[in-house]
Amino acid sequence: MTLLLTLVLALFAAMLFLNVYFRVKVFKVYKILVQNRVEFGASHIFNKQKMEEEIISRYPHMREHILAFVNHMQYSIRMATVLTALITLFGAILMYFK
Repeated sequence: MTLLLTLVLALFAAMLFLNVYFRVKVFKVYKILVQNRVEFGASHIFNKQKMEEEIISRYPHMREHILAFVNHMQYSIRMATVLTALITLFGAILMYFK
């Protein structure tokens, strides 16, 4: 019981740290994109073909920053999903062993 609780807490702390770390990276790249007036919507983040055709072709000099932003955003969303699952697991364990 204690080992399981410790493991879940450690995983939660690690995922929380990674999520914060990647969000900081996202905001740094976002700041560069805003300063260069690069605009795109959420549909572009989840559709690489649409991103290539509509945004990167319009801002070829910002290709690296755009792709870094998209990759960091997608990774941050995945991390948030895992973090939510860990919070739910942690709550279930606490309710079960209470």
